[in-house]
Amino acid sequence: MRWGDMDAYQHVNNVAYLGYLEEARIDLLFRLGAERGLAALRDGLVVARHEIDYLAPLVWHPRGIDVEVWVEKVGGSSFTVGYRVHDDGRTYARARSTLVSYDLAADRQRRLTADERAFFTSFTLDA
Repeated sequence: MRWGDMDAYQHVNNVAYLGYLEEARIDLLFRLGAERGLAALRDGLVVARHEIDYLAPLVWHPRGIDVEVWVEKVGGSSFTVGYRVHDDGRTYARARSTLVSYDLAADRQRRLTADERAFFTSFTLDA
């Protein structure tokens, strides 16, 4: 969280939440995905949908916030990521993003590979 994320109402602006979710998602998909040899995740994913439920106003504090991230659902060519934005004592938002695997050269969605499906499934809550 950055001081500049605050708005005129003295709480974190709703747009900043998308950045927090993006950072958590990038860590999951690109850092952990690359560690497991899934470079295609970096090369062809598009966001199809975001949903955010704002539960409490978030104001800047020096400790910062945590964003938990997990995979809720895995489909044939898409998957849904869940998030919880919180600090030690309070949940500020719950969210989800649906992402679609995409072949950028062919300009169309593609099926998830077996390795990608296994990777995503390993981050589901019931894994």
